[in-house]
Amino acid sequence: MTDFTLHDETSAPEESQPLLQKSKSAYGMVPGLHAVMAESPGLLEAYQRVHELFANSSFNADELTVVWQTINVENECHYCVPAHTGIAKNMGVDDAITEALRNETPLPTEKLEALRDFTLSVVRDRGNVADAKVQAFLDAGYTKRNILEVILGYSQKIMSNYTNHLANTPVDKAFEKFEWHKAG
Repeated sequence: MTDFTLHDETSAPEESQPLLQKSKSAYGMVPGLHAVMAESPGLLEAYQRVHELFANSSFNADELTVVWQTINVENECHYCVPAHTGIAKNMGVDDAITEALRNETPLPTEKLEALRDFTLSVVRDRGNVADAKVQAFLDAGYTKRNILEVILGYSQKIMSNYTNHLANTPVDKAFEKFEWHKAG
């Protein structure tokens, strides 16, 4: 396995140093994911920007969490599931939603379940989602904009989940209590 450096503002490539400072200002620390991504300034910058765009999409906190955690669980990301459990708590998302996502059990509303189903279709079908599944998503009250925003969220998660798989990023101390392993 290849070892990746967990960079800080002094060890990172020069172009990544202000990006890590931005992370530290936003989170009070440099998350391990960002420390790994700093090896590639372009990746870290893209990730930060896509995160901002998705977080400011038309989805509310519950819906953001459904998209993020659905993808994290599907991709079995040992780092992102605990991190987004903590993030969901900070965003005021009901623990019942978080636990349903972590455990792949039914969500508390049909609309959130439709969002999870559609997100899974995007991931599993690599964007080749059947017309009936798209229509079911729209019938649940979502929009064409939301279809495209799921793709935006998936773009963010590809960057983070795949980086964490390749780097075996250690879970940040703040999220260790939310450790997760895929059931079964």
